[in-house]
Amino acid sequence: MISGEKSVSEKIVYQMLDELKKKEEDPVRVLRQAIDNASPNYEVKPRRLGGASYLVPIEVRRDRKLFLALNWIIEAAKARSNKEFHSFSKKLLAEIVEASKNQGQESQKNNQLKN
Repeated sequence: MISGEKSVSEKIVYQMLDELKKKEEDPVRVLRQAIDNASPNYEVKPRRLGGASYLVPIEVRRDRKLFLALNWIIEAAKARSNKEFHSFSKKLLAEIVEASKNQGQESQKNNQLKN
């Protein structure tokens, strides 16, 4: 949602969910699986001990997991080609379906973070 365009964002998400219904898939299950696959378990934060800063892995809170997963999915959808996908709802659909199968760009990024 850029510049407060909430209604436009809602329309894009509902179009994406309708396309999932047309593919005979449960849209809520696919979306939940995509978010679960894209969300990180840990992230590193700097801790200062003495005169040195160390990167310490800490568990990610549930609300931050959701934020990071959705943010990564949206950024990956934005990076997709306009020639192949003519609307953002189609880009988002493709990214969500790939993320639910653990194949999308953000899922690969998350797998690197988990290892």
